[in-house]
Amino acid sequence: MKVHLLPLLVSLIFAALMPFLQEKEIIQQVDVQQSNTGHFLYVATPGIRDYLGYGGHGLLVFDIDNNHSFVKRIETAGLHPDGTPSNVKGIDVSIPLNSVFISTLEGLQRIDLNSEKIIWEIPFEGGCDRMSISPDGLTMYLPSLEKDFWNVVNCEDGKIIGKIKVFTRAHNTIYGPSGKRVYMGDIGTPFLNVAETKSHSLVSQVGPFSGGIRPFTISSDESRVFVNVNDLLGFEVGDLNTGKKLASIKVEGWDKGSVRRHGNPSHGIGLTPDENEIWLSDGYNMRVHVFSAEPPYQQLTTIPLQDMPGWINISLDGKYVYPSSGEVIEARTREILTYLKDEHHNYVASEKMIEIHLREGQIVKAGDQFAMGYVNLP
Repeated sequence: MKVHLLPLLVSLIFAALMPFLQEKEIIQQVDVQQSNTGHFLYVATPGIRDYLGYGGHGLLVFDIDNNHSFVKRIETAGLHPDGTPSNVKGIDVSIPLNSVFISTLEGLQRIDLNSEKIIWEIPFEGGCDRMSISPDGLTMYLPSLEKDFWNVVNCEDGKIIGKIKVFTRAHNTIYGPSGKRVYMGDIGTPFLNVAETKSHSLVSQVGPFSGGIRPFTISSDESRVFVNVNDLLGFEVGDLNTGKKLASIKVEGWDKGSVRRHGNPSHGIGLTPDENEIWLSDGYNMRVHVFSAEPPYQQLTTIPLQDMPGWINISLDGKYVYPSSGEVIEARTREILTYLKDEHHNYVASEKMIEIHLREGQIVKAGDQFAMGYVNLP
């Protein structure tokens, strides 16, 4: 008797659970669709040296329109020879290839954002640093790891198609919005080097600035550059057309002191998309200072942070500022709205992040790892 009732009992239980199972499946489908369409912040970790305590290892995705809530973690490559995660050095996007590129100390990887799979990972002799991709998404300028050269790389297959070798300590790179010029920062010299992209050769220098070139940013018309330099709590301004230094601005009211990383008091600078303000890192005082982006570059305010900032990014619409210490700051009110947190509710911090707009898994628009001006740009 009991044996004959067992199938009936199982059927009744399954029928009772069916609405809940269907609802769960629908929710999962909606979640997948939502994570494939919208405005997202992609954060590569470990993006502060190789410290795993700032978000672990992977490409973390946050929903900008949903209070920067955590969406998912995409598996990434990039390991030291001993098998532990390597320092992420840079992140950039190719819209036509629908891919995110991540550089580490040892190599470069390409990740397809539709499948979220690693297409290839390639080691580079001399290592890698913070690269930049052309506006058409096909060519990358990839610096060596503080060696004396930059590689020019085909984004589709990762093959080297050129080399520029005249540097001391290659470091940061910005491909100009026009696609005609690339700006290359060398820690070892006080000059910002400029290459022409048809021949992949140097055409000019900007400076000298007061020290080696650290993070920098440019205006959308490629007329001005705002530069962090060694040993300066502040920034300097250069004219990209004449090659001359225009100004040196020091932070007022705050002392310069020793910092835990980068060996530089200001490592991180961002120009708002409307090109009205400069946001500047202060590592020793754990703050971000805000300045007018027009002469005489008035100091406007300062905002305390939870940790030492080593980079600054800004959303494409100019609403949010992202110091690498993990805060999400509303640019207009200067208020900290929230903090980036992972799936375990741990704080996330990284100097390598980029905004990407997706439609059904396809990239339709992307920002940059450098907070640059976007006036009159599409």
